[in-house]
Amino acid sequence: MKGTTKVDFEVGGLPMFFETGLLAKQADAAVSCGLEENIVFSAVTSANEVREGCDFFPLQVEYREKFYAAGRFPGGYIKREARPSEKEILTMRVTDRPIRTLFPSNFYREVQINNMLMSCDGLRDTDILSVNAASASLTLSDLPFNGPIGAVRIARVNSNWVINPTHDQLAESDLDLTYCGSRDKVMMIEGTADEIPEDEFIEAMKTAHSEVVKIIDAQLKLRSDLGLPEKIYTSEVSENLILDKAREIAGEKFIELMKISGKQERQGAVSDLKETLHSQLLENFAEMSDEEYFHAFHDLEVETVRRNVIENQTRIGGRGFLELRELDAQVGVLPRTHGSAVFGRGETQTLCTVTLGTKKETQGLDAVTGGVSEKEFLLHYNFPPYSVGEVGRLGMTSRREIGHGNLAERSIVPVLPDDFPYTVRVVSEVMGSNGSSSMASACGGTLALMDAGVPLKAPVAGISVGLFTDDNGASVQVIDILGVEDHCGDMDFKVVGSRKGITGFQVDLKVHGLSWEQVQEAFEIARKGRNDILDYMESVINTPREELASNAPRITTVKIDPEKIGALIGPGGKHIRGITESSGAQIDIDEDGTVSIYATDAESMESAVSQVNALTAEIEVGVVYDGKVITVKDFGAFVECMPGKEGLVHISELANERVESVESICKPGDSMKVKCIDIDNQGRVRLSRKAALNDD
Repeated sequence: MKGTTKVDFEVGGLPMFFETGLLAKQADAAVSCGLEENIVFSAVTSANEVREGCDFFPLQVEYREKFYAAGRFPGGYIKREARPSEKEILTMRVTDRPIRTLFPSNFYREVQINNMLMSCDGLRDTDILSVNAASASLTLSDLPFNGPIGAVRIARVNSNWVINPTHDQLAESDLDLTYCGSRDKVMMIEGTADEIPEDEFIEAMKTAHSEVVKIIDAQLKLRSDLGLPEKIYTSEVSENLILDKAREIAGEKFIELMKISGKQERQGAVSDLKETLHSQLLENFAEMSDEEYFHAFHDLEVETVRRNVIENQTRIGGRGFLELRELDAQVGVLPRTHGSAVFGRGETQTLCTVTLGTKKETQGLDAVTGGVSEKEFLLHYNFPPYSVGEVGRLGMTSRREIGHGNLAERSIVPVLPDDFPYTVRVVSEVMGSNGSSSMASACGGTLALMDAGVPLKAPVAGISVGLFTDDNGASVQVIDILGVEDHCGDMDFKVVGSRKGITGFQVDLKVHGLSWEQVQEAFEIARKGRNDILDYMESVINTPREELASNAPRITTVKIDPEKIGALIGPGGKHIRGITESSGAQIDIDEDGTVSIYATDAESMESAVSQVNALTAEIEVGVVYDGKVITVKDFGAFVECMPGKEGLVHISELANERVESVESICKPGDSMKVKCIDIDNQGRVRLSRKAALNDD
């Protein structure tokens, strides 16, 4: 179309493109990113001035999946897209994280990125297109964005790496890795794996990175084809006389306060210093605004934490770089839950509970992009204000809560049993937070599942690794970071895994990427840390309980021939309704012939199982049955020997002696013990009363 500019290229053998000039011409920049028939559109706009009193970078990333993209109507009464789904929120977060860090630290203008899924073939997920489209639109804009970056998803199917796999390929893969990088740095990773060793994980990342470079080159070509000059990133550091004076007055005092290990005590002391320092600085800078002081004090705090680590080799509270906080855990703390555990690491504490339910409790998914339609394992994460000693609003689940819960959830999924007949819900209530509450949720969730008797393949534990850097290129990595270390540091590298390998991961950065050496170091630190945590967890409970909680539902599965499903259900649901009414059990039937039976006690379960077996079993030659006479004819009697299944007892098979009349032996409604003596090729059953009598 007239006025459009398009760059076509291939990634992982699949066609991709960037296109601009067709849509949203009044935005700062707008780009469509396509992969085969999937297209995500991204428009970037920015404010001309900094909002008064703004002391942070107000970046807003939105992502919406339009149902028209797949030729569908939205569900529900109102046929309109409503609030974002969890999947859309997770895509916003995965788009935001690698982009946010590539703006200058002193950039406070409001920036809004609006991404939309506009076309979808339903074969693969589109979250990586959101990252790429956002990067491309920022690259074309005049904003101080230190990009471009690129993102791909990588899987491993039959020992082969697959870039941007389909849903079917992901179902066969032992890895689901979303990888984002700049030309020479790792920017972001997240996903799940089936206990993959660290060296194989690094190999996957490097394979993904080679494809990411192609995406970066395509964005630069798009900018060049538009005739735009090469983008030069600058991050000016202006002289800050207020910070210099604050450092002079309170720098050493701040260092002393960082030796206080208790969060509340340290925060109280820092708050007192903040108030005192403000008065002292006003003596030198009478016209200093509250905003200027806020920035100076914040920078002093960040500088102090970094200096302590890099120059003084000291962490807050005096803990060693590779030293874990004190661990404390207990299982079985709530008597009426199906499983429960409290897990604490320092001042971070979670209460995790497990609820077991039937397949009817699964979470239905209605993603435009296709894929899994329901979830049988749920982990919900709640972060109330009291967990950090604050008063705050209570209401809708926040994006942060959704993200943290999803990280813990996907980290546990790889170790769940393959054929567990229950729907499982874990709830993590954060009772106290001072860093790594999502990792505590993975640990506490694992303990609660073991307490519930869920036969996990292996326990998993989570740990976070932090990074501190300075302007001279020095860097230090530390394990099990506190909240303030996360705030003042450059990285939150979260890794969950078993002793065998990694199951979940997510990296948040404030620096412009990680080198491969830094990534390898972080993985190794995390591996040692999680093994230490697993040692402790196994001292609390080393194997899943052999029995489910007494108040947990009982579920048994029976496998039947799929062709027998109709017989089990019966005309108009007669048979299945009769079973539920007589036994009190609930029954779910899958298309593959798996019958899940839910009951509250052993008697109900036994009754339901026997009735299901009776309705679906086949008559076998040589087996004796307690039957019931249905019809009497001159030549013999038809006997129902199993529910809905009958055969003929010929007059010659009614007794050892000659029988003159069938009615002299039996009438309709009589009980009769019979033996199956033959089933012909048409399925007709021959029964014998005589043979049954002789067996006796």
